[in-house]
Amino acid sequence: MRIEQIYTGCLAQGAYYIESDGEAAIVDPLREVQPYIDRAKRNGAGIKYVLETHFHADFVSGHLDLAGKTGATIVYGPNAQPDFAFYGAKDGEVLKLGKAFIKVLHTPGHTMESTSFLLIDEEGKETGLFSGDTLFIGDVGRPDLAQKIKSELTQDKLAGYLFDSLREKIMPLSDDVIVYPAHGAGSACGKNMSKETTDTLGHQKATNYALRPDMTKEEFIKEVTTGLTTPPSYFPLNVMMNIKGYESFDKVLERGLHAMNAEEFEVAANETGALLLDVRAPQVFNKGFIPNAINIGLDGSFAPWVGALIPDIKQEILLVTDPGREEEAVTRLSRVGYDHVIGFLKGGMETWIKANKETDTITSISAEELADIKKENPGTRILDVRKKSEYQSEHVIDALNSPLDNIGDMAEMLDKNTTYYVHCASGYRSMIYTSILRARGYDNLVEVMGGFKALKASGKFRISDYVCPTTLL
Repeated sequence: MRIEQIYTGCLAQGAYYIESDGEAAIVDPLREVQPYIDRAKRNGAGIKYVLETHFHADFVSGHLDLAGKTGATIVYGPNAQPDFAFYGAKDGEVLKLGKAFIKVLHTPGHTMESTSFLLIDEEGKETGLFSGDTLFIGDVGRPDLAQKIKSELTQDKLAGYLFDSLREKIMPLSDDVIVYPAHGAGSACGKNMSKETTDTLGHQKATNYALRPDMTKEEFIKEVTTGLTTPPSYFPLNVMMNIKGYESFDKVLERGLHAMNAEEFEVAANETGALLLDVRAPQVFNKGFIPNAINIGLDGSFAPWVGALIPDIKQEILLVTDPGREEEAVTRLSRVGYDHVIGFLKGGMETWIKANKETDTITSISAEELADIKKENPGTRILDVRKKSEYQSEHVIDALNSPLDNIGDMAEMLDKNTTYYVHCASGYRSMIYTSILRARGYDNLVEVMGGFKALKASGKFRISDYVCPTTLL
């Protein structure tokens, strides 16, 4: 028997390949399915099942394409009602996979159809629990997402279901069962996930706050629902794509990989209303970019920030990438439902510059340079675009907090005639923030390289964890 975790750091997402005696099952596959097909082919196995733990919110699953290309059966647990052919497994049902077995455990709470899959090896031993978003390492799934689809499913009601699922279905399992969750640290599907991506159930019983044996249901509901941040706006849209279906990834990729020269790219930008998305590194982007382009770098939490900041998943997109990274960009956009890339600038910015097209730049300065500016002008306005919780933990005294997550609301509070010095933690989010506002006509924003880490390390700024409400935007 073979178990492989296929972990995607950008989404903090774990898919799984399970194989026994020539038959394979894929748990929670990503949108691009060829790697799973290739893996099975190398092992001489056929893919029998696509096991879906629930209707995912943070990414579009590859279940439809994978089933279509392999003939595998898509399996959901009870309460799932997608708009395509699938097998609805019953609670407690056992599916045969080669010489192994997979037991279906209906574990509602994160969503009502949430299901965990218990792997029983060839010797009949329960060995692995594919827990989806029901149980994470160090946390459990947030119970407030399903109400975005069905308002009567309040977070308290779902948290109560989750309490029962954990105690009736999961905690009675053997301590040596390995937990294989759908997500790890960095995912918005929980609030306290560990950086570890697997663990024994016994260790989780001893360390996971939500599995304390002496907790009452009321205590559980309070703890699980306290401190939840607003989920990204694209989550409900991804849920509906996973329920209703979507265009084949092959077609999405073919459309997105339409190479354009500078003239064609400029015409497309002017005539289609497409968003210009430049995915190069922040400190490359700022030195020269197409006017009105926004920067969300591939080498960061790319897909989640795209989902958070581009409200319409049907928005047409034109890409600027480093040459050779076009397919990666289209693929990663499609993982969160952005299927409407209509082309890319062939040869990247060098092509644009050689064609003598107009470019724009963003000024970036070091922490030391900002310290000199602030020394000469104590009233210098500094914008900290980290999350509110990061700001409250530590921040430069007198810095204003304007989280990137809420840029749409915060931008109206800025004066276009005032110069603001923008920083985040390291420089990734601050360039996103600055580029978005520059495209909206805010020309007096200066980005601070290295972010808060550099400001603190310089020793030239007063740092405080005291939050005065008047400093918050």
